[in-house]
Amino acid sequence: MPHFPLAPLRPPLWALRAPRGLSKPQPLCTQPEPQGSSLTRRNREAKQKRLREKQAALEAGLAEKSKSPAAPTKTWSHKEVVLYEIPTEPGEKKDVSGPLPPAYSPRYVEAAWYQWWVREGFFKPEYQARLPHATGETFSMCIPPPNVTGSLHIGHALTVAIQDALVRWHRMRGDRVLWIPGSDHAGIATQAVVEKQLWKERGVRRHQLSREDFLKAVWQWKHEKGGEIYEQLCALGASLDWDRECFTMDAGSSAAVTEAFVRLYNSGLLYRSRQLVNWSCTLRSAISDIEVESRPLPGRTVLRLPGCPTPVSFGLLVSVAFPVDGEPGAEIVVGTTRPETLPGDVAVAVHPDDPRYTRLHGRQLRHPLTGQLLPLITDTAVEPHVGTGAVKVTPAHSPADAEMGARHGLTPLSVIAEDGTMTPLCGDWLQGLHRFVAREKILCALREQGLFRGLREHPMVLPICSRSGDVVEYLLKSQWFVRCQEMGDRAAKAVESGALGLWPSFHQKTWQHWFAHIGDWCVSRQLWWGHQIPAYLVVGEKAEGDRKECWAVGRSEAEARAVAAKLTGRPVAELTLERDPDVLDTWFSSALFPFSALGWPQETPDLARFYPLSLLETGSDLLMFWVGRMVMLGTQLTGQLPFSKVLLHPMVRDRQGRKMSKSLGNVLDPRDIISGQELPVLQAKLRDGNLDLGELTIAAAAQEKDFPHGIPECGTDALRFALCSHGVLGGDLHLSVSEVLTYRHFCNKLWNALRFVLRALGENFVPQPADKVSPSSPMDAWILSRLAFAAHECERGFLSHELSLVTHTLYHFWLHNLCDVYLEAVKPVLAKEPCPPGPPQVLFSCADVGLRLLAPLMPFLAEELWQRLPPRQGGPLAPSICVAPYPSAHSLESWRQPELELRFSRVQEVVQALRALRATYQITKARPRVLLQSSDPEDQDLLQPFLEPLGTLSHCGAVGFLPPGTAAPSGWALTPLDDDTIKVYMELQGLVDPQSQLPRLAARRQKLQKQLDGLLSRTASEGAAERQQRLSALRLELSKLDRAASHLQQLTEEAPSVRELSPTHTGASAASQTGV
Repeated sequence: MPHFPLAPLRPPLWALRAPRGLSKPQPLCTQPEPQGSSLTRRNREAKQKRLREKQAALEAGLAEKSKSPAAPTKTWSHKEVVLYEIPTEPGEKKDVSGPLPPAYSPRYVEAAWYQWWVREGFFKPEYQARLPHATGETFSMCIPPPNVTGSLHIGHALTVAIQDALVRWHRMRGDRVLWIPGSDHAGIATQAVVEKQLWKERGVRRHQLSREDFLKAVWQWKHEKGGEIYEQLCALGASLDWDRECFTMDAGSSAAVTEAFVRLYNSGLLYRSRQLVNWSCTLRSAISDIEVESRPLPGRTVLRLPGCPTPVSFGLLVSVAFPVDGEPGAEIVVGTTRPETLPGDVAVAVHPDDPRYTRLHGRQLRHPLTGQLLPLITDTAVEPHVGTGAVKVTPAHSPADAEMGARHGLTPLSVIAEDGTMTPLCGDWLQGLHRFVAREKILCALREQGLFRGLREHPMVLPICSRSGDVVEYLLKSQWFVRCQEMGDRAAKAVESGALGLWPSFHQKTWQHWFAHIGDWCVSRQLWWGHQIPAYLVVGEKAEGDRKECWAVGRSEAEARAVAAKLTGRPVAELTLERDPDVLDTWFSSALFPFSALGWPQETPDLARFYPLSLLETGSDLLMFWVGRMVMLGTQLTGQLPFSKVLLHPMVRDRQGRKMSKSLGNVLDPRDIISGQELPVLQAKLRDGNLDLGELTIAAAAQEKDFPHGIPECGTDALRFALCSHGVLGGDLHLSVSEVLTYRHFCNKLWNALRFVLRALGENFVPQPADKVSPSSPMDAWILSRLAFAAHECERGFLSHELSLVTHTLYHFWLHNLCDVYLEAVKPVLAKEPCPPGPPQVLFSCADVGLRLLAPLMPFLAEELWQRLPPRQGGPLAPSICVAPYPSAHSLESWRQPELELRFSRVQEVVQALRALRATYQITKARPRVLLQSSDPEDQDLLQPFLEPLGTLSHCGAVGFLPPGTAAPSGWALTPLDDDTIKVYMELQGLVDPQSQLPRLAARRQKLQKQLDGLLSRTASEGAAERQQRLSALRLELSKLDRAASHLQQLTEEAPSVRELSPTHTGASAASQTGV
């Protein structure tokens, strides 16, 4: 009988401190090494390098799996909803004295905690300053104030998830944290909603009411409907300091807006002028650039527009002839996509170097509609190679034409009115007509006069008002403008110097380009809801100079009167003042939010303590419209940058990469993902929206395709974790419900893991202080080292604001390290009588530290589970996990053993090889014996401490060593590891039926061979690397099947003498298959 010696024992790698007074144990049996088996230092170093590379590859592979968890292969079935039904008053602590329900249920977990957190004041900086682990540092941030008009969408949820994770981490770290809540009055959107409501409920238009009565109706609507966002933020777990909540139309914000306007005006940075503005004819108001949607049209496109009686065609280029005066038959043809603006043409322009028109320089042309003489001007802005090289000039309705007209001293003609009809300047035949109705009439007139030269499809970009769906017009209006050049230069220099950091850094290019080309900002809006401009027209008076009007700006009418008296030189009593009826652009008050929310212009304690803000986090689409304006006004009005760091996240798209759009039916309401929603309810929401019949049909069909059974209940924690798992460095975020559902399954895994841990600890378990916990086995040491590594990576991720690193680290630790490995390996140990004291302490540490690492991302689940752990001895006990210390890498450094982790990766390779063998031979219940053989004694030393968990994790029986050079036993399957230094044998004799297995392997081989032959015969349509990878995988699988068939064939030919083998060292044989 062959002799199988025990491997020489050596000091355990897992021991944190080597025991003193113990001599090195001697082997019970020795055997000389085969000649030539000793390794040189170079060979050892090469082997260590290979081990490190394999560990890195293993980590990278598992991390890649955790980055993009595969969509669930099982069809989702409705889970039993468990409710928390213990009577608990709002604000009282949740009762956690009972056992955990058998399965994770989001509604049970998320009940009652938020109200308790708020009542206890955990979210207030004053509370955090009293924490035992307080750092004395301050972290402040404001929420991008969502519009009060509606509900939060998935983009808002992304902002909340990222911000709250950062805020909770800083709070647990011991910083004094202030996260300011607030909402925006959303001037245009809110006014539109209330106007629709008034018409629907009372049959009243806005102009039938006084301004005061209308504003009362808006405030009433705000009080009735404006609380929905608050409820959503609470449901998302946003740890905001609600006592400091602000609204951009409350008294404090109004005072700040007035003060900012007055200061900017007095500094010469705010002025009134007649300029072109973006105009919505439906809203009858100027609108901001962000409210203009640039819609690309490939060619002829028919649109239905509000207020227009018939559909309108766009994407067409009309060619019109302008006759040359005094030269019969001579003409210049110009192309236009806006023939309705022809009455406003004041010139035709060509490039000065265009030879086609050189002889006509200085000549005059006849207007094709009126016959009036127009100059032919030359301008280098004209592109001679586009169209005919000649363009019509309409300064009153085109920004480019306005600049050209100013250069040439042309007088603009406004031919489109505020309501979108044609003005009297067009003549009686067009006056009062809708501009797009007038377009058709103009085309008919051109045909009648013989000056129409054609019509063809033409790609174009059409500006659409995102609020009304109407085509945006450019109109000349007297408005208030902010001079941006000086402030913009400072903002650009702040980024260039590093005083203001933008992350990801590729946004710096956009920032510099925008400020290098910035124009003045129109802040007037023709609305009633908003901050009324604090400027007063002095009726019948003129100020010094040639201005036609005299305006006085003041914080109050009394102050404005004093200013007006000084401007006009007349007594205050003789002056008549009329306040500008317009309101300020909503972005003006939003730009003040970082400091107005803290009490500015008053010198408040909050302003002194928390301003400038530590960080601004928002969507990258708001970089210029909001972030840029905050930087400009904040620096100008407070003398400081409003924040020193800006973190920008990408836009959320659906899994197909499409922008979220109601008309596509792919908009995801966070509440539907959190609580689940039936398909009929989702469809009813579409019908209640403002989609037309065609859009509704498309959206409903898309919804039915994406969610045939509705949206499953995923819970807040899964949604937050999914949103934070996407890095900000890549492109847009593609989110699907199936991805969120994957993280719901992860929550269930955590739930079952803690149920296992709590059962293992028992009722009388007393946790040791963290610094007293030391491993009693190599597996204990490995999991503690992995836990310390996870803490290190989480800290690195939070410090760099890379939350995807944090989510990937935690997903990998909980799922792949703790649940899949350690909990399975420790089950036989816990079953021993008596149970060793070490593993329960390690289990507690993993649960306690692991949940605190997880708390910023999954606050509800972490709180629910952490509250059920027994309190650790020593030091004050935190009342909630959200104010418990966040585990630092430094505090767990004594647990780190990278060398042990490196060696255990070799054990995991053996486990994977054995599991693959079991699968190949379809061994399910049996626990076959295992033999390991290596020519390198270091391999045996490496595997020796892990033989018992190796057998447990591979679902095998006794594990032993086969001496180097010993012949392979018959009736045992062989699989070498990748580098062939270790051979793994698994017992087959008596455990498999060769007669039934051989046909199955043959069928499998035939199928794979057919795939290989097909791949070889086809022309390479995929990349060379992908094709070669597929070929290698098929050939490897075929070789494994051939080896397996050979082993099975041997079983039919040889006697089972291997049963006489008795390994000299065995591991645990019956590992539980119960998963957690």
